[in-house]
Amino acid sequence: MEQNNARYVWGLLRLTMGLIFLWAFIDKVFGFGFATTPEKAWLLGGSPTTGFLQFGVHGPFASFYHSLAGIPLVDWLFMLGLLWIGLTLTLGIFVKLGSLTGILMLFLMYTAVGIQPTNHPFIDDHIVYIFVMIGLLISNSGDYLGFGKYWSRVNLVQKYKILK
Repeated sequence: MEQNNARYVWGLLRLTMGLIFLWAFIDKVFGFGFATTPEKAWLLGGSPTTGFLQFGVHGPFASFYHSLAGIPLVDWLFMLGLLWIGLTLTLGIFVKLGSLTGILMLFLMYTAVGIQPTNHPFIDDHIVYIFVMIGLLISNSGDYLGFGKYWSRVNLVQKYKILK
């Protein structure tokens, strides 16, 4: 019973993380006014990365991240990453690849904010989320509250476990 409860907790964590990334994608596309104002919506020609890369970046890598601001390829990669992570984790399929992508994106965000969080010498929410993603990567979280059980029956997924 206890192990079964833990599986549902991992499923709930996966679903929650997926919805965080999926919402970030949707808000940046349409500009619902949460993190992205309507006039800066991607659909209206706004850049989903420029504001953060110009004004939210600090620390030793700031000049590198500033140089990426306004580059359409960076916007596309960022948005596709948000969508990919959001969909894989929300649906419970491709969870391993989605988690790996999430770990990479979160690490890049962590280095962008300056590796000096405000409430702790080196731990912030990006680090916590990375550990959650590692948990999703090594668990079968897609099997609970998602389509992972059905997805894992696909021949290609059985042959290449990274697709689970």
